[in-house]
Amino acid sequence: MTNMALFKRRTPGRPGEWYYCLKHGTVEEGPQCRAADRFGPYATREEAAHAMTTVRERNEEWREAEERWTGEPPDDPPDHRSR
Repeated sequence: MTNMALFKRRTPGRPGEWYYCLKHGTVEEGPQCRAADRFGPYATREEAAHAMTTVRERNEEWREAEERWTGEPPDDPPDHRSR
């Protein structure tokens, strides 16, 4: 008989690793929420707190690079929040 509890274990958090939880909009030390709901790890709490700004900046850099490469702006990704 299989012990289903094995499949519910989470990776324990590590002090000094910081994450930004997308679901709760909060910074957490060590992974507290599931991987699909967080960005990280970050080296500092402050880096994790600015995760969404970092994402926006990197997305804009990607869009600019894509436009330089192809000569036209990339399509916007679908907005999954509207579902």
